[in-house]
Amino acid sequence: MSQPAPRTFLVTGAASGIGAAICRAVAAPNVALLIHTRRNRDGAEAVARTARAAGAETEVVLADLVEPAAAGVLVERALARFGRLDVLVSNAGFADRTPVAALTDAAMTASMEAIQGAFFRLARAAIPHLRAGIDPRVVAVSSFVAHTWRTNVATFPASAAAKAGLEALVRALAVELGPDRVAVNAVVPGFIRKDSGAHRAIGPAALADQTVHIPMGRIGLPEDVAAAVAFLASPAAGYITGQTLHVDGGIVMR
Repeated sequence: MSQPAPRTFLVTGAASGIGAAICRAVAAPNVALLIHTRRNRDGAEAVARTARAAGAETEVVLADLVEPAAAGVLVERALARFGRLDVLVSNAGFADRTPVAALTDAAMTASMEAIQGAFFRLARAAIPHLRAGIDPRVVAVSSFVAHTWRTNVATFPASAAAKAGLEALVRALAVELGPDRVAVNAVVPGFIRKDSGAHRAIGPAALADQTVHIPMGRIGLPEDVAAAVAFLASPAAGYITGQTLHVDGGIVMR
């Protein structure tokens, strides 16, 4: 009897940080990972080696998701390499702390395209294949910056607007794809520790200062977020859709 095609994940922004931790969390036998990065091939290849050691099949793809054709290319690569696409994890993006008064049109557009636009194009390209998937899932990585508005917590206006739009698309997709049993959710990280050498919108000293505003008293780890994503991507989460799961130590409470 032939082996079934592996359950296939497409994870964007997966060369470091949260994306890399997600790949590590879901890597297992009979799992395939399309590991995306914009330009950090060395990081992505390191993630791929770790995933293969856990039994997963892997493919690394470099693409700039701001380019309109990039999303379709990633989906097609997953299909060509692994024969299917079952889970889309949209994680790639960046943080911009520029105040509204200083934001240029170009900077605002850059945030919207890299976060909300990329997710929209990825989801649109993936929809036909997810409908035929094994326990199909979409998980978008949002951010606490779309929910926390206090003078004692850092604000990111452009990032917040883009992430809020991403969450609206999650809810719209959950309604649209519910009849096809595709569960669509968002994970909302709080302050999360960056990898050494990674871009930081907040310096280490300022980040430490934010800890006093976190009820659990610590900065989160990429693995904290990855565990939530792995659960939402799992067969156990098939009746959860249209939700935003906050993984932030309590900085956002509802």
